[in-house]
Amino acid sequence: MTYMEIALKLFFGLIALLIMTRLLGKKELSQLTPFDFIYSIVLGGILEESIYDDKISAFHVWFAVAVWGLMLFIIEKLSKRYDKIRILLKGETSILIRNGEFNIKELEANHLEMEQLRIMLRQQGVFSLREVCDLYLEPGGTVSLKKYAKFDTVTPAMLNLEPEDDSINFLFIDEGEINEEILGYTGKSKEWLYDELNQQGYNNIQEILYAEWSETDGFYVKTYAGNKEGIRKGN
Repeated sequence: MTYMEIALKLFFGLIALLIMTRLLGKKELSQLTPFDFIYSIVLGGILEESIYDDKISAFHVWFAVAVWGLMLFIIEKLSKRYDKIRILLKGETSILIRNGEFNIKELEANHLEMEQLRIMLRQQGVFSLREVCDLYLEPGGTVSLKKYAKFDTVTPAMLNLEPEDDSINFLFIDEGEINEEILGYTGKSKEWLYDELNQQGYNNIQEILYAEWSETDGFYVKTYAGNKEGIRKGN
C-alpha cells in the first residue's frame, strides 16, 4: 500500500465522517446517549480498520460510512416519530427524587449508589440532599435538579425587581489593533472610537490591550501597563 492510498483513505474518511456528523446534528459530549456513543465509536472504527487494509479502497470507506450513516439517519427519524423506539434506543429521563422522597426502584434500575449520587450533586453545586426537591437522571447520564425554594438562588423576580438586560459586548480593540469588522457591524466609525477613548484619557491605541463596549455598560479598557481601567456609560 502506497502513502498516497493511505492519504486518500484518510481524506475521504474524514470528509465522510464530517458529513455524517453534520447530518446527524450537533451534540455536546454530555448530551450523548449510550446509543450516540456507540455509533460514534463505530464510525471511527470503520475508518481506523480500513486505513492499512490493502483490500479496502477509499470508495469502500465511503460506502461503509454511507450505509452506516443511512441506518442511523433512519433510526433518528423513527425515534422522533415513535416514542417507543426512542425510549428503547436512547432511554428516557428517570425521576430519582420527587418532592424530597427517593425513588428506590429507579436508583436500583440505574445501578446508582448514594455516594455516586452525592458526587453528581456536588458537581451541580449542591452539597446536601436536604436542598433537593426533585432530581432527574437524564439519558446522557447527567442530572438535573430543582431545589427547595428556601435553598434556591434569590432572583430579581423574587424581590419584585426589574433589572435591565445587558446588551452584547463588542471587542473593539484587541492587543493594540482596532477590530474594524466589529466596529463596522455596530455602525461606529474609527473617528467615533478615537474620540470616545480620548475622552477617557487613552490617546494611543497601541497601548491598549483590550477594549470592549456595550450599549448598556459603555467602555471597559485595559492597557498593557495594567495601571489604567476605564468604565464609561456609552451611546
